[in-house]
Amino acid sequence: MPYRLSATLAAHSADVRAVASPSPNLVLSASRDTTAIAWTRAAPDSSFQATKFPAGSRYVNAVAYLPSSTTTDQGYLVAGGQDAIITVFSLGATREDPDFTLVGHTDNVCTLNTSNDGLILSGSWDKTARVWKDFQCLYTLEGHGQAVWAVLVVDSGQYLTASADKTIKLWHEHKQVRTYTGHTDAVRGLALVRDIGFASCANDSEIRIWTTEGDLVYMLSGHTSFIYSLSVLPTGEIVSAGEDRTVRIWRDGECAQTIVHPAISVWTVSTMPNGDIVSGTSDGIVRVFSNSEERWASEVDLKSYEDQVSSQAINKEQVGDLKQSDIKGVDALQHPGQKDGQVLLVREGQSVDAYQVNWDSTSRTWAKAGQVVDAVGSGRKQLYEGKEYDYVFDVDIQEGNPFEAAQRFLHVHELPLTYIDQVVNFIEKNTAGVSIGTSNQFVDPYTGNSRYQSTGNSSDHPAGNASTYVDPFTGASRYSGAPSQAQPPPAPIPFKQANVPAMRNKTYQINDALSMEISTSALAISSQEMYSVDQSFDYLTCATSTPPRAASPLNNSNVDTIMQILERWPASQRFPVMDLARLMSAFAPLAYCEPGQGLGFFNALLDAAEWSERWTPPLSKSRETNILLALRGIGNGFQVPNSHASPLDWVQPILERLLEAPYMSLTKPQRIVMATIVFNCSCVSLTGDIDPELRGVHLRLITKILSEETGDFEPIYRALAALGNFLHASKTKGTPPEQAQELRALVLSLVSKSTEERVKTIGQELVHLLQ
Repeated sequence: MPYRLSATLAAHSADVRAVASPSPNLVLSASRDTTAIAWTRAAPDSSFQATKFPAGSRYVNAVAYLPSSTTTDQGYLVAGGQDAIITVFSLGATREDPDFTLVGHTDNVCTLNTSNDGLILSGSWDKTARVWKDFQCLYTLEGHGQAVWAVLVVDSGQYLTASADKTIKLWHEHKQVRTYTGHTDAVRGLALVRDIGFASCANDSEIRIWTTEGDLVYMLSGHTSFIYSLSVLPTGEIVSAGEDRTVRIWRDGECAQTIVHPAISVWTVSTMPNGDIVSGTSDGIVRVFSNSEERWASEVDLKSYEDQVSSQAINKEQVGDLKQSDIKGVDALQHPGQKDGQVLLVREGQSVDAYQVNWDSTSRTWAKAGQVVDAVGSGRKQLYEGKEYDYVFDVDIQEGNPFEAAQRFLHVHELPLTYIDQVVNFIEKNTAGVSIGTSNQFVDPYTGNSRYQSTGNSSDHPAGNASTYVDPFTGASRYSGAPSQAQPPPAPIPFKQANVPAMRNKTYQINDALSMEISTSALAISSQEMYSVDQSFDYLTCATSTPPRAASPLNNSNVDTIMQILERWPASQRFPVMDLARLMSAFAPLAYCEPGQGLGFFNALLDAAEWSERWTPPLSKSRETNILLALRGIGNGFQVPNSHASPLDWVQPILERLLEAPYMSLTKPQRIVMATIVFNCSCVSLTGDIDPELRGVHLRLITKILSEETGDFEPIYRALAALGNFLHASKTKGTPPEQAQELRALVLSLVSKSTEERVKTIGQELVHLLQ
């Protein structure tokens, strides 16, 4: 008999990421709604009842059943998730607190498995697996290069682990015994196969069956996307679930049945001792399927389920390339299919529907699987607000920051950063009707930081009243010869927006391309350098996570490796490594804190951006991108001096190099970053003594920006803020600038030309400061 819907268990409010079904009357599920549920029933023909357990404060991604050591207890629900903690609840208890809490992992616990003798095996994004006995960590299994996505207890002393590093490892106690290679993408699931060994599934859409000695017995192909989970029926048939919306049953090396789900992803699958199948999906539902007719759902429920499936839209990529010759008329449905899972495309009116063979006891009939639609950008015009476009993309501006939204968009679609100005302008234009933030809080569109807002309005604090005037840059009373009430100085503006996985993948992609060509193979990253690069990416992955995670700190050898790669890679292919350097500047200041190291690092960034080359327009897109990233790296280098690191030994020569460039040859985003650099430098000047020569170079660069900027008020505003900090620091230390009148005239000129109230306000305050 074919498998058909038996029960629908709906109590979760988000994706069901894991299920376990140790008996016909018990199902365990874990969800992104932060809960785990134990579903119980008195008999196979009765309804399931749900008991919720608060298994975490974030996504719960793994669940397993741990048998009790006594015959009177009902056993334990074991759950793990993004909290990096494993919680153990007694199924017979009613209290909300876990009976045991297992602490040791440092990142998301994404997989769990147990044994009848009380072992718990866990896998985590921290690249390790752990073996727990009597709720204590017995072994830590270290050896994978990326997240451990699946674990399996073979027997009391042997364990299997599978990883995003594309490998599977066999362990005897804490020792690695064997590594299985063959999958070409992250390995996501494992299951024991009686009399053979085990099965594995991966993001490469393949299922592989192995002997424990390492021999590949055979492969199963049929899924059209990632395969997330495996289980094995009591009869020995393999069951798989994946991103193509299906659960598939495999018999004798062939797909015996395909169960299509009305959900985007089938995350997990489990089997019961009675042969029923349990699935968990992205629509938050747990479903039970049975091949026993007496356990099938009612005809009404079965019809409702079929209607849900048939109403789904199917991306055409899930059924392969659409050719006109593949699309049949409705009369094709009168002919039986040849095998289960076979897809037939049928045109009904203006739509194309997909049908799959569905088995019953006597024939192979067609069941509608959904309507086929194009993916965005797959060749068909897209409609948006009634207009036709080649491509339509969603741009999520999240908290109202157009610049960060533009960066995310370019990363996702692998577009050059040189387009960022156009994307920002597009977002600002098309969100003009939306109120972003509160009316009295300006959010900087390029960093997300709040701009300076004066403590009081100038009209409320007349300029002549020195006792009530507040300095707009530090919050302190303006200089008047009397002791000031200084507030904490403003902090430098960082450029920390990061998509480390995309950056990493692009670096590897370019390196692979270089290594495959005879003419460029010498430019590729060596194995020793790759170890250092991996260290940098691993560190930044932890540093940019929310919340940040602890990681081994970087040192100057990591910085040296980046400098060497930048020096030899072609200019058009440097940008991901430049972006890596930008983040290292922000998150690893101790890696370049010794005398001379910072200067070498930032000079290398400017050299990689061809800063000293001719500025003949138009500059290449790759050079524009590298210049932008180099300037951001320099902007990130300003840390407030402390006992560990001081940025001041490199600042003066770097600012002198910045003065060399023809300012208006820079793009708008580059000029904004240049103004941010002088502002960040001014923040540092408020915290300690600054060399007079550095002060002179700093003021020259501020003046250059204010006198040459003609196209945008954002760089002017930031440079004015920098000038205010500079003047306040100068007067506090009793060293006012000699050219005060020239500066006053320059500021007055900018105020008279400006159409922006914020520039006028800050300019008027500066004029008073320059008296």
